[in-house]
Amino acid sequence: MIRFIRADDVLAIRNEVLREGRLTLDECRFPNDNAEGTFHLGYFDNDQLVCIASFHPQNYKEFQGKAYQLRGMATLESHRGKGIGNQLLNFAVVYMRGQKVNYVWCNARKKAVPFYINLGFEIMSDEFDVPVIGPHYVLYLKIQ
Repeated sequence: MIRFIRADDVLAIRNEVLREGRLTLDECRFPNDNAEGTFHLGYFDNDQLVCIASFHPQNYKEFQGKAYQLRGMATLESHRGKGIGNQLLNFAVVYMRGQKVNYVWCNARKKAVPFYINLGFEIMSDEFDVPVIGPHYVLYLKIQ
């Protein structure tokens, strides 16, 4: 089941999956986690939170229209390959379409690019390195 969740709810999975457990939960916060318009989604398997994503109102460079940046999408290792991330992102796109959002974009890890491409995202940048984390690309999905 997919639900809207609080910013604090995403921190443990962000740390485990995206930071390999190296940080404190407070170090896993993003500056815009509690900004107006930001929302967080979680996929629950029974009562266990197993997949998360955060969406911050943020345009990409010179692109026009209402936009969100997807950040911190992560699925627990035990639940990968089951289509959960796909369901979560599709839920978000339907929600954003209802909010009259024009596009969503993200900085995706190189290994996650095929996941986003399969959902209709397009690569918008050359490869770039995020220190300590590794190679990334900017990806974009037109919503309306």
